[in-house]
Amino acid sequence: MISTARELFNQQFSEQKYQDFLADLDREYHYHIPFRVAETPVFVGKEFKQKLLRASEEIIDFLVQPDFKQSMKGAVPSALQVPNDDDHTLFLALDFAVCTEIGSDELVPRLIEIQGFPSLFGYQDFLGNKFRQHYAIPENLNFHFGENSDRYWQRLRKAIVQHHDPENVILLEIDPLKQNTAIDFLVTRQHLGIEPVHIGDLKIRGRKLFYPKEGNEIPVHRIYNRVIFDELLQRSDLVTDFHLTEDVDVSWAGHPNWFFRISKYTMPFLKSNAVPESRFLSDVINIPDDLENYVLKPLFSFSGSGVIFDVTRNDIEAIPEERRKDFLVQRKVHYEPVVQSPNGLVKTEIRLLFLWDEGVARPQLVTNLARLSRGDIIGVKYNKDKTWVGGTICFME
Repeated sequence: MISTARELFNQQFSEQKYQDFLADLDREYHYHIPFRVAETPVFVGKEFKQKLLRASEEIIDFLVQPDFKQSMKGAVPSALQVPNDDDHTLFLALDFAVCTEIGSDELVPRLIEIQGFPSLFGYQDFLGNKFRQHYAIPENLNFHFGENSDRYWQRLRKAIVQHHDPENVILLEIDPLKQNTAIDFLVTRQHLGIEPVHIGDLKIRGRKLFYPKEGNEIPVHRIYNRVIFDELLQRSDLVTDFHLTEDVDVSWAGHPNWFFRISKYTMPFLKSNAVPESRFLSDVINIPDDLENYVLKPLFSFSGSGVIFDVTRNDIEAIPEERRKDFLVQRKVHYEPVVQSPNGLVKTEIRLLFLWDEGVARPQLVTNLARLSRGDIIGVKYNKDKTWVGGTICFME
């Protein structure tokens, strides 16, 4: 971490300045952000940035193998297969914990999650620029990679909208403006001109999809998909005319099948020092004696739901044999508190966000997000009533 940038930021910080910052975030889109926005960015120096990039390339080496899609076919539940698949994911998110190894004080990145699904691409640009407006941040530090904001949005337009009229491209979600991530949808709508649309509002006519707008039915040609199957399956009250698994005449900005293929399911196949030991529970013959060093995760849950951090033998034995293939046993990593707050050091996790355009050999890193935590688990809901925690962004050297 960059001590000079940290000292400069902390000298400027005050609680009133933080409240003014939050008020400005809410005012821009006339929308109150419901999740906790952290007081500070994370400042990452060249050395640790290079470690993040090396770890990412090792992981991507596996994802770009010609047989990757075939080798991950077991990841997609047969009942949730979506037609009109593509050759590779459009979006990639790699979550790295900032750690130290036992017996060492060297900072190292360790992969915690991997997702073939879009993240807060729009909001992170908004947040990074707001930090620059409110604080003096060294000009040699950036939150995008090789792009200013204008070029960044051009990249997103090329990936999400492509050649289509933005009116015929939708951001699809379940009750989008009721989601915690609605701010991302609002930012995206302003920059790309695409409407957030509730999946229950779509109409299907043969193989054509339509959404309502100002009393008209507008044809849908491309879907920027933000629907997570985990949430969709839990919404037994949800009535829809269109089901994701139907064969319709649209292209996908983020095909739903990649949510499964690039996920916790992928972790046991990855070979890198940056990836902690991960095994499917169904492959664990002998339960480790040192269970305190492991965490148990459902494969396809989202935002940490269902994760058992202090796993016990009883937790494992309570899972029926036929369901153990849907769980991952992963060795814990040692988060090293590295962000200096006014009252102690704070842990952080860094998510690198990639776009993988058609015709390009590898995903390309475009931006990032970060989360700060004082608890055992990173995530806003695990850090209630704490300060200098929550969602933020990295400025990297």
